[in-house]
Amino acid sequence: MIVGGEPMRPLRPAAEGDALWVIDQRALPHRLQWQRLATPAAVDRAIREMWVRGAPLIGAVAAYGLALQMRLEPSDAALEATAAMLRRARPTAVNLAWALDRLRARLQASRPSHRAALAWAEAGAIAEDDVAANAAIGRHGLPLLQAIAARRPGPVRVLTHCNAGWLATVDWGTATAPLYLAHAAGLPLQVWVDETRPRNQGASLTAWELAQAGLPHTLIADNAGGHLMQRGQVDLVIVGCDRVTARGDVCNKIGTYLKALAAHDCGVPFYVAMPLSTLDLGVRDGLAEIPIEERSGRELTHVGGRNAQGEVVEVQIAPDGTPAANPAFDVTPARLVSGLITEHGLVAADEASLASLAARAARADR
Repeated sequence: MIVGGEPMRPLRPAAEGDALWVIDQRALPHRLQWQRLATPAAVDRAIREMWVRGAPLIGAVAAYGLALQMRLEPSDAALEATAAMLRRARPTAVNLAWALDRLRARLQASRPSHRAALAWAEAGAIAEDDVAANAAIGRHGLPLLQAIAARRPGPVRVLTHCNAGWLATVDWGTATAPLYLAHAAGLPLQVWVDETRPRNQGASLTAWELAQAGLPHTLIADNAGGHLMQRGQVDLVIVGCDRVTARGDVCNKIGTYLKALAAHDCGVPFYVAMPLSTLDLGVRDGLAEIPIEERSGRELTHVGGRNAQGEVVEVQIAPDGTPAANPAFDVTPARLVSGLITEHGLVAADEASLASLAARAARADR
């Protein structure tokens, strides 16, 4: 993507192979700030504290974290201990474990003396594969927008939730990839951007991304989505995902389920952009089996922003001592999903379709 006329990704591997630079997303939208990560512990902290976030991005960053360990100490014990540490950093998004398992498989078959270079190259391959997958998601999602544009005049009105843009991936984004391609093709768009409490990732990240791209958008309160759908002001919903089960249940940022319910009630198509790395065939029942991350209540009781003096500050919005529950994700049942936009095409959110998709992808990788 382009920021201020400069091509940019949210991560930059150091040419020397000794560090990874990442955009500190806690500082956005007020500052574009980079952090240097030179150890696995620093990568672990960056993922846990959400300097980087988004399922595909944390997978790629974790792979680089494991590669940094191989530069420091390439033994079997260090490999397994570091992979286990990074795997625990965020429990819900399956891309984290997927990327670590892919890298471990390559390294376990190699000599320790070869592991540093091999790990760095494989982490780079994971990152580039994510870029290619997201671009393909964009190509397969674009016809959905074109079909709406062909039916009536005016902009195609899309509602998003959280940030499933290029900041959440290595480039393009998942849910935003079709939007960026449509915008580049001259298709008129209007994007409704959910604020996405409590961390406000729609307000601070998606709105910033779309503004950088010059893509028309309007920020709305999380609870306004159903209201807009009732009044015929949303043509379709496109969201990202952190894990999709074998039968098509979708785990995504908290509040996604409510958008899916409203879309179902109002007859609005509800699509999920899903890179294959987010499919977890080992889980069938999303509600019963996916671990839901419970984050600090402080994310609810306090909010950060820029004051009139231009300073970024945090303020308390709840009474002292207020208990706060903060589940970070929810699960949308497959029955509410109109379709999954993948790098291999549009597929139904059901067990047979996903099993077929996985089998086709496995054959293509041989």
